[in-house]
Amino acid sequence: MDFIIAALDYLLGIPLLGWGTQIGFVYKALALLVGLLLFTAFILLGDRKIWAAVQLRRGPNVVGPFGLLQSFADLLKFALKEAIIPAGADKVLFLAAPLITATLALGGWAVVPVDNGWAMANINVGILYLLAISSLGVYGVIIGGWASNSKYPFFGSIRAAAQMVSYEVSIGLVIITVLLCVGSLNLNDIVVAQSEMGLAHSLGVPWLSFLNWFWLPLFPMFVVFYISALAETNRPPFDFAEGESELVAGFMTEYSSTPYLLFMLGEYISILLMCAMATILFLGGWASPIDLPPFTWIPGIIWFFIKVSMMFFFIAMAKAMVPRYRYDQLMRIGWKLFLPLSLIMVVIVAFVLQLTGWGWNGGLA
Repeated sequence: MDFIIAALDYLLGIPLLGWGTQIGFVYKALALLVGLLLFTAFILLGDRKIWAAVQLRRGPNVVGPFGLLQSFADLLKFALKEAIIPAGADKVLFLAAPLITATLALGGWAVVPVDNGWAMANINVGILYLLAISSLGVYGVIIGGWASNSKYPFFGSIRAAAQMVSYEVSIGLVIITVLLCVGSLNLNDIVVAQSEMGLAHSLGVPWLSFLNWFWLPLFPMFVVFYISALAETNRPPFDFAEGESELVAGFMTEYSSTPYLLFMLGEYISILLMCAMATILFLGGWASPIDLPPFTWIPGIIWFFIKVSMMFFFIAMAKAMVPRYRYDQLMRIGWKLFLPLSLIMVVIVAFVLQLTGWGWNGGLA
């Protein structure tokens, strides 16, 4: 990322600034924020295009070539519309809720390494930071539903709180299985570990990097993480917090204009954060699938976002193909299936590591 700072410094006519300065930190924050928002705009278009393709429709195709500017037109529409606040709503909390949701979602990306050393904050407890941020995200939903002073938004926020808390347990146990193999809470270390150990090294073909990634030995946990991420971010088939057939738009029923936009932005940024976590934990982060040219000629940041896009494709396909579950089915899956399965996998992984001594740099085995 040094070249980004150097380019900005050159364009602004300011002497080169190091990463340690406050202005350098601002440069990194702006580069991450602008890049993430642009990526989200096209991911949102991709979501609509995938859904349309499955249903044999065209999807957005009018604004810009192939509809590429549709997300920007939507942004302009939301920004120019009037924000209507219900007369009985708590106005301060009503406006604070979407801001909390969007801010927390964006804040989670501060520790995500998009390439080796390319993170806003390369902290040693990055995975705990992400768990904390994802846990706090439910507050924006609860506050928005309660502050609306309406029954459907309140029901939606209660549903969201229950399912997000339930599936955080499964996600936490999934992460523990990865941490047992790595022995570090640092996200950068988790990616590096997947390039220095694994099945490819055991078979004597270390250039087949994708065999080293944790999706293979921890495949059941990869599946549990994927399904739990759908529930954690209120995505179909688990979108009970905003199921239009039951609760109109759930906790967002009374929202319009920019506050509604912030809720939707926070939701999609959170989805991408879950995709990034899956990429880091199970798909080798920024590493290329085959450690040979021409694959190694592609920058790590490109591989990272290719994998994030692939994970989002799976999430979008679930929305297009799987019918909505009943709420009791969702809770049953979380507590009676995923929780016992995750606990059993934690015990099995710990036992295997203790028995074989396998693990990165000694790990916790």
